[in-house]
Amino acid sequence: MSEENKQEFKGYDTSIVYEYQKYPDIISGRCDNCGHARFESSVKNYIFLRKCRHCGMTKSI
Repeated sequence: MSEENKQEFKGYDTSIVYEYQKYPDIISGRCDNCGHARFESSVKNYIFLRKCRHCGMTKSI
């Protein structure tokens, strides 16, 4: 595998929904786990969820 295809993740558990108030973005608008800026958003029970399209890390905002 070449170095370009190697993915660098910071070790966040992607099965947990993190709360934005406890875990704010390290870099605004970027995923804390992989650094990408593409998200899919959804609303469940009046809670706004933001999920990274690259690694799947989810935060409730």
